Amino acid sequence: MQNPFAMLMPSDRHSDRVVPPSGFTAQLTLFSAAAMAFLAVFALALSLASGRLADRWQDALDGTATIRISAPPEQMETQVAAVLALLSTTPGIASSRALSAEEQRALLEPWFGPDLPVDALPLPRLIEVTEGPEGYDGEGLRQRLTAEAPGAVLDDHTRWRRPLALAADRLRLLGLLSLVLIAGTMGAMITLAANAALSANLQVIRVLRLVGAKDSYIARAFVRRFTLRALSGAAIGTVVAMLGVALLPRADEAGGFLTGLGFQGVGWLLPLILPPLAAIVAFAATRFAAFRTLRGLT
Repeated sequence: MQNPFAMLMPSDRHSDRVVPPSGFTAQLTLFSAAAMAFLAVFALALSLASGRLADRWQDALDGTATIRISAPPEQMETQVAAVLALLSTTPGIASSRALSAEEQRALLEPWFGPDLPVDALPLPRLIEVTEGPEGYDGEGLRQRLTAEAPGAVLDDHTRWRRPLALAADRLRLLGLLSLVLIAGTMGAMITLAANAALSANLQVIRVLRLVGAKDSYIARAFVRRFTLRALSGAAIGTVVAMLGVALLPRADEAGGFLTGLGFQGVGWLLPLILPPLAAIVAFAATRFAAFRTLRGLT
């Protein structure tokens, strides 16, 4: 049985004439491949940027914890001092410090504005805890806090880390599914274009069969032409999309997600696999359409 990938080898100019070099099918194949590659580049960029953002948030929370102290004003400083003293003797705690009123105001400012009267509100005091490399016993620390400072509550950020890790995995999965859908759509469009070209050349195909041309010879012309068209279109779409991604604002702390949609480092090499993948999809779609049509001819 003939190796199907032999159809990608250069064929003679007579077999190439079976497929019209221009017209509706050429335009549809080039446009489909370019558009799908363009969308695939941005799907990759969005997936990678979303994963980086979630990983960055998770890394920022790893190794840290917060103790919230709610107590009457006259007891607040006493409980803060007691918690700080307790933390200084807790194994696995690298450092701890109480946030100032200015720092708490800065934390609340994005939500309530710069004029929030922190001093007049019964806000809890926050203590920032940095975990050491060996870690600490969270349950034991909670029990000690209950005994020493009844108004203190330990938050080890577990409830924040889990959703972020899940979000990163889901976003990467959505990116992969988007690429699969894009590849399927491109395959469907190229199949339609190949069927149109085959239907337009049925008389030529019948004549070729009468003079002894094999189905593999006829199919080779369609497969080669449509594969090269898809490769060219996908290359154009990929280059245009990469230029668009390069022109996006660079990532910064203020912009966060909206300014971090570009590729980073070796990530710029990932879009380069899209044109070969488009060629493979076109090869499979055109070969299927060609042999199905040829088998249906009497």
